[in-house]
Parts: sequence; structure tokens; C-alpha cells
Amino acid sequence: MLKKIRISLAVIFFAFITMLFLDFTGTLHTWFGWMAKIQFLPAVLALNLGIIVLLVMLTLLLGRVYCSVICPLGVFQDVVAWTGKRKKKLPYSFSPAKSWLRYGLLVLMIVAIIFGVSAIVALLDPYGAFGRIAGHLFLPVWQWGNNLLAMLAERAENYTFYSVDVWLKSLPTFIVATATLVVVVVLAWRNGRTYCNTICPVGTFLGFLSQYSLFQIRIDEQKCNKCSICERSCKSSCIDGKALKIDLSRCVSCMNCIESCNRNAIGYKFAKPTFGTSKKKHLSSSSEQNDAGRKAFLTGSMILAASALKAQIIPKATDIKLDGGLADMLDKKSPERLMPIVPAGSHSYRNMKRKCTACQLCVTVCPNDVLRPSVSFETLMQPLMSFERGYCRPECVKCSEVCPTGAIHKMTKEEKSSTQIGHAVWVRERCIPLTDEQECDNCAHHCPTDAITMVPSVAGDEKSLKIPAVNEELCIGCGACEYLCPSRPLSAIYVEGHQLHKII
Repeated sequence: MLKKIRISLAVIFFAFITMLFLDFTGTLHTWFGWMAKIQFLPAVLALNLGIIVLLVMLTLLLGRVYCSVICPLGVFQDVVAWTGKRKKKLPYSFSPAKSWLRYGLLVLMIVAIIFGVSAIVALLDPYGAFGRIAGHLFLPVWQWGNNLLAMLAERAENYTFYSVDVWLKSLPTFIVATATLVVVVVLAWRNGRTYCNTICPVGTFLGFLSQYSLFQIRIDEQKCNKCSICERSCKSSCIDGKALKIDLSRCVSCMNCIESCNRNAIGYKFAKPTFGTSKKKHLSSSSEQNDAGRKAFLTGSMILAASALKAQIIPKATDIKLDGGLADMLDKKSPERLMPIVPAGSHSYRNMKRKCTACQLCVTVCPNDVLRPSVSFETLMQPLMSFERGYCRPECVKCSEVCPTGAIHKMTKEEKSSTQIGHAVWVRERCIPLTDEQECDNCAHHCPTDAITMVPSVAGDEKSLKIPAVNEELCIGCGACEYLCPSRPLSAIYVEGHQLHKII
């Protein structure tokens, strides 16, 4: 019964979290966006103390149910493991914990958070890893299916569905997502929760707490005949059936062992926590390993507390057509920017760099194809703005609504319209009126804040061709001028990002 309850909840969480990344309309975020915000590391980076306390208390009460129910990467491993074990009735066996690796990666994660090494944080965060897999590998398949359905519906004169562009937003991020998927699938297929219990820092942290949970998997020595069926059914490889030992730090309370035991010798029971001492039968490794692990954890915890205080403080575009598709145009290229552009709501480039886990949720919901993952190591896979395929509409606040980490704070349309994330820069050598002697006022005509005006190219000669003049005090950096500039391959006007955003 307990296993069925766990599986039912896990399926619900996994299905809706996955759909958050696949729903390019953004509809589901209104109802289920909270599922992204209760992920552990995003809650830590957002300093969401309520969620952190809730998850810690949940772990101290029931064990690592977060890993087996709420974490999408954990549930995904279970799906793969279930598929892989179907060929074997009892596919697993006990293996000692690699404490040096587990706690080493936890400390590495905490140090990376403190010093702002976002690439390491992004690579180790389980929620971010699943987000990249869903956003870069699952989403294109979903979109192709949608486009096929839209085509079939259109032939039946039904226009309920519409086609969307499917394009590669970042080759490095695609490669990282693919490599992560391969590693997770191979490990889960062969050995169940190896990734979760050896690599994942969140699993290590919650695993330390789960040793003191009020409800634990316990073996009744009087009933057990040491058949090791429970051990062979444990996808966490944390049960030593011969020695009757359970490594509670790796147990994810999946209940497989309880279901497999035909003598009712193992159960999920209330256990008075033993903070000072540990009983032999509930240890899975030598005392030396546990002591080393606890010392590493205490060190990491001190660093984590310091980090919490400190935390307070380019792709190729598809073919573009002009004049109703009668004339082909060159693909537009992204210009060299002195300062990258980050979305309104992030407040600053530094805040984005320190708090983003590169989960790609904002990238997948951006309706204007403005956000795409960074290829720079300093901000690897974090969202940056570029305007080859669209511009950031002042009334759109999708990215601020879905971000679970506080890297992009939620804001209203009015706040978005008055936030300056950058300013337009005019490049005289590329401007159509000067290079082709043709009239053009695209940038001024489409500027939503009237920050661009057309002035005579020859001072004092009102009859001369007009060129743009930018009022940087009015410009919000939305990129409409850059996107709609007909100059190719580089626009004659582009947006330069601001390190610190301001209200105009």
C-alpha cells in the first residue's frame, strides 16, 4: 500500500513537472508552477526559508521521500531502473557507500555557490539537469508532434493547434543535456539509484538528515532468515541482507524491500532518532566511513550557512523572408556585446550568475525566442538575451513567473515596461540610409518607448536622409530596434546590456 501511494504521488509530480518544460504556451505554470519552486536547490538559492524548512522537516519525519517523489531526476531514474530490471527478477546487490565522493561533491557544490562558479552548480543540480534534458531533448520531440497535429488539423479545416519553430538554442547545452541523459540512463539501467546516491549533492545532504528520521526502514532480526531478497530488490543498494544492515543515508523509502519480503521481516516503522549513537544493525558501512562523512558534512554545513548569508547580499536563425516571403534575406548574427543582456527581473548580471541553475524553464516558455543558453564558461547554460529571432516585448513577464530560484524575480507588466536592462547603440557604418541611400525608420517606428528619433544625416539639411538618434534615458533595451533592423548580417543598431538594471 505504501509503495502504491509513493508511486502515485511520484507519477503526478513527474508528469506535471515535465509538462512545465514541454508546455510552450505557459498555461500550466499558472496552476503547477509551484512544483518547480519546491525543488530543494532552487529553494536554497531563492532563500525560500519556508520551503527549505518544509523539505528538511519532511526528511526528518519520513526519510528521503523528496528524492523518490518530488525530484524529477530521481523519479526519472526509477522509470529507467524499472525498465532495466524487468529482465531480472532480483537485479541489485549491496554496495558500500562511497562517502568520500558523496561528501566531496557536496562540499564542491557549496564552494561553487559561495564563489559564484555557476557552471559547477548547474551541472550538479538534479532539478537543473532534468530541466536541460526535458527542455533540449524532450521538448523538440513534443514540438514536432504538435506541428504534425497542427498540419493534420489544418487539412481538416481545424485551427485549434498552431505550428511552432523547432530550433537548436545552444549546441553546448544540447551536448551537456545529452551527456547527462546518457550517464543517468546507463547508471539507472544497470544499478538503479547510483547517480542519486553517489553524485547528487542534494541527495547526499538529505541522506545525512534521513539517518535521523522518525520513520525508517527497519529489519526484524527475529523474523528475518537472511535470504537477501530485500537486498536484491533495493535499487539504492543500501541493504546488506547478510549482516542485516541498512544505510539509511542512501535509502529513498521506495518500499521495494517491504513488498519483496515474504516473511514480513522488514517494514517502515517509527524509530526513535539516535543523534548521539547509532545501533549496529542500522549501519551500512564502517564507523570510520561514517565519521569521515559526518566531518565532511559539518564542514559543508558551515560553508552552506556562509553562502546563504552571502547570497543575500549563439545559434543560427532560420531563413527570414521579406515582403511576404518574396525575397530571401541573410541570416542575422548576434553582435559582440561588452555586457551580456539578462532578463528584466534579474536586477543584475551578478544576481543571475549567482542564483541561476540553468534549468532552462525560462528558455522553454519564452514566447519570443529571445532567451537562449549562454556558451560562455562563466555563465554556461544560463539564459542570456539575443534578438535574432524576436525581441523582448514589454508586456511579457513569462520568465519572471516561472523562475524557481530568484534569479528572475516576479514582476508586473508595468514594472517590466519601466526596467532598463540595456540601451541601444547605433553603428553608423551599417545603417541603410548611409550605406544604400534608402529611407529607413524601422528602429524608430517600432520603438515602444519612443527612445529613437530620426534626425537629418547632414546637420542643418532637413532634406537629407534621416538617421536614428538614441535617447539612452528612455531606452529599456527590449531589442525591437535590433530585431527589426533590415541591415544584415549585423544590425545597424543593437542593444548593449547593463550590469545593473534600473527603473526609468
